[in-house]
Amino acid sequence: MESIRLNEDDRYDLRGLKCPLPVLKARRRLEAMQPGARIWLETTDPLAVIDIPAFCQEHGHVLVEARMAEDGHAFLIERRG
Repeated sequence: MESIRLNEDDRYDLRGLKCPLPVLKARRRLEAMQPGARIWLETTDPLAVIDIPAFCQEHGHVLVEARMAEDGHAFLIERRG
């Protein structure tokens, strides 16, 4: 399956932040977005692989893709409708 690509404006660099900051900042960014909009979250926090999917499920966002990146993880999230 080919990875979904978005432009640089659709990336949110959360690398270097530790729990709970990636989820807190992601929540603020997603709240400011239009329903159905998508964004890549990039993080180096090892707990993000647990925290980001749980956050999406709890708040009704769609975790479209999750993958390992060179220095962490990347998550493609679609804002709830």
